[in-house]
Amino acid sequence: MSDPWVALESGADPAERSAALRRAYDAYVTGGRVEVPVRPEVADSWRRSARARVSPEGMAGVDLDGEDLGAYRDSHALARVMPVIRELTGAYATDGGHLVAVCDAHGRLLWVEGPPATRRKASRMNFVPGARWAEAVAGTNAPGTAITVGRPVQVFAAEHFRRPVQSWTCAAAPIHDPATGRVLGAVDITGGDQLAHPHSLAFVGAVARAAESQLALLAPPPAAEALRLTALGRDEALLTVAGRRLRLSRRHSEILVVLAGRPDGIGGDELLVELYEDETVTPVTLRAELSRLRHLLGPGLLRSRPYRLAAPVDADFDTVTRRLASGAVTDAVGVYAGPLLPTSQAPAVVRLRGRLENQLRAALIARGDPALLADWAYSTWGEADLPAWRALASVLPPGRRAAALARVAELDAWQRG
Repeated sequence: MSDPWVALESGADPAERSAALRRAYDAYVTGGRVEVPVRPEVADSWRRSARARVSPEGMAGVDLDGEDLGAYRDSHALARVMPVIRELTGAYATDGGHLVAVCDAHGRLLWVEGPPATRRKASRMNFVPGARWAEAVAGTNAPGTAITVGRPVQVFAAEHFRRPVQSWTCAAAPIHDPATGRVLGAVDITGGDQLAHPHSLAFVGAVARAAESQLALLAPPPAAEALRLTALGRDEALLTVAGRRLRLSRRHSEILVVLAGRPDGIGGDELLVELYEDETVTPVTLRAELSRLRHLLGPGLLRSRPYRLAAPVDADFDTVTRRLASGAVTDAVGVYAGPLLPTSQAPAVVRLRGRLENQLRAALIARGDPALLADWAYSTWGEADLPAWRALASVLPPGRRAAALARVAELDAWQRG
């Protein structure tokens, strides 16, 4: 299969694949074995679902309803782009077999639209506004898994972790805040087997990019006092503030990376967990670091209760995420100067670094451009990236393939031995 995120390769029989997946799903639930034809991406999601103790027979819970749902939905950032989403997905929403849904970053469905009969059928599995479909509570499903992995996802039949959902197929893509790169939610199309097609995955990704473009048009111009943070490819980040260029310590670099992604703030206890893998570190140590950082930044920039920055942050890693989200893969690679704070072991940084690398790698492999893949594979951070080398070997002309194939063999032997 050329794209691992597509549920069915061209020419595959949906009924035959569905039956094989049911057998594989039963083998996993009863014995923990992953069998063919389960995609690695789906297997990873099943494992996350199992670790989260999601019940295979359970139903999604409803977090919001009535006036609470209406008020939350009306104030959500995605409410501003629902006209664009409805315009682009109208053909799906009017088709009797499909629903269009939009959820927030917590996987809570805010809008579920489509023919009444289809909505009634979906309500039997609690696919309704206000229900939470995050992967950690509802198992493998397109909107919840798309938010978890940060990219468009297609989930077919028994690839869903919960049995009540396995008669459906869905495709979803995350929607990012164009200013910060944070996930705001996801747009999803849910229906029958015919959605297990590359076109539906590409389409839902295009809808998400259109929503992000509309959000960018609606956003106010960036504030002149924005902080500029450069943290890719270096262990000590650079921060430009009020005309000053500061080289931050490694710990201050980690703090700024975390705060850049949390503009609404973060509590001290949570910040401690995000920064220190050593659970013996005390809050006193963190407060001392924050005090030194506050003195370095100058008055008024670092606020507390919760900890947050008083000015927006223009971070290079957020720029990469935004460009990937808009489909500008070449531009994203051009901005990417290397892994985020490469030697940092702060849990939040490790998580963000891995997510960014995975998103870039997936985008490069999907694009299949030999030059871009070669730039990645021959970089210091890509020299041991086996999936990237395999992709490069597959797209090079036969006469130029030998070196890449040799590197694939070398990395494969190293990983196995």
